[in-house]
Amino acid sequence: QVQLVESGGGLVQPGGSLRLSCAASGFTFSMYVMSWYRQAPGKERELVAGLTPTGGSISVADSVKGRFTISRDNAKNTVYLQMNSLKPEDTAVYYCNAQNYNGFKYWGQGTQVTVSS
Repeated sequence: QVQLVESGGGLVQPGGSLRLSCAASGFTFSMYVMSWYRQAPGKERELVAGLTPTGGSISVADSVKGRFTISRDNAKNTVYLQMNSLKPEDTAVYYCNAQNYNGFKYWGQGTQVTVSS
């Protein structure tokens, strides 16, 4: 029953923008920390940004600070990642994550973001 479904990925030129969405179901969304991770081929998955159940920022990776913004809409059970000023090094599969206060995690299937001219 638990699902995290990412959408919004695709091909974008350097300097462009993209907004990712993650639709959640099957658990109490408003009780979970929501995060975005990303993973490039041959590299480890890394945390991009995290958000408390009420929308407070937990962490933002230095590499995306000032360019990416995470937000959530608890009424829609959805978390977003607004990505601006995209760079080729942002190319990766982006994953949605839900984590409760004990550290238990759910993962989405990922959505591909490719930044290239």
